[in-house]
Amino acid sequence: MTTRSPLILNVYAPALLGNDKRTLAAVHGLEKALPGLRLEWRVTERRRLAALPQRDAWLAEAATRGEFPLICNGDERYAVMISGRHRSAYVSPGGRPQLQVHAKLPLDAAVITAAADVLEAVAEGARAFWGHATTDGASGDIALQIAPTLEGPPSPPRGLPALKLFEHIRSPEIPYYLGWLNYWSVAAAQAIGFPDPSRDADLLTRARRTASGGWVVQLTDAPLDLDNPTHLDALKWAYERFPEIGGRSAP
Repeated sequence: MTTRSPLILNVYAPALLGNDKRTLAAVHGLEKALPGLRLEWRVTERRRLAALPQRDAWLAEAATRGEFPLICNGDERYAVMISGRHRSAYVSPGGRPQLQVHAKLPLDAAVITAAADVLEAVAEGARAFWGHATTDGASGDIALQIAPTLEGPPSPPRGLPALKLFEHIRSPEIPYYLGWLNYWSVAAAQAIGFPDPSRDADLLTRARRTASGGWVVQLTDAPLDLDNPTHLDALKWAYERFPEIGGRSAP
C-alpha cells in the first residue's frame, strides 16, 4: 500500500432512491477530475481485487438496492477508492436519511492540484448538501470535536470548538464540521450565511462557484496541517465566523 498520507473526502447527500444515477455521476466526476484515473475494481469478501468489466451496470444495479459499493483503481501502491453508505434517519439531521459518499486519495502534488475539482465533481454528482476534503492527520482532530468522552460532551484538542452529534443538528443543509476544502450547496451556503462580502473577503479569494451555484471554499493555501499555527488559527476563525456549523448557534 502507499505510504503517502491520504486525502479524505466526505460528502452528505439525500438518500439513494431506486434507479438513482448519482452514484455513477459521482464516480464519473472523480475520474474526470483526475485524468487517467479508472475506478474499475472491487474488493471481494476475501479482501482481493476483482475487475469490473461492466462497472457502470454493476453500480446502477447496486443503486436500486440503495447501495454504493466500494470501487477502486486496483493499484495498491497508489490507491484511490470511493464508496457510499446509508445513514439512517435516526443518526441524520432533521430525521432524514442520507447518503454519505466517502473517497480516499493519495496526497501527492497531482491530487493537491486537483483537489478542489475532485470535491466539486463528487459533491455535485451526488447532489450533496455539503462536503469536505481534508488531510488524514487533520481529520483525526476534527473527529474529536464530535466524539463524546466517558465524562460526557466532546473534549476536542487544540482549542477547537465542540460540535453536536449529527442527529442533533436541525437541518441536513447545515454542515457538521469544517475541513481544508469545503463544499457548500446553495442551501448550505444560505444556512450558514455565506458569503458576506464584508466579513468573507479573505475566504472569497480562495473560493469559487460551482456549476449548480454552490461553493468550494478553501481554508488554507496548502493542505490543512493543524501543527501549523497559521492553519489552526484559520480553522478556529472559520468556526467563529460560521456558528451554525456543527449546530452551535441557538435554535
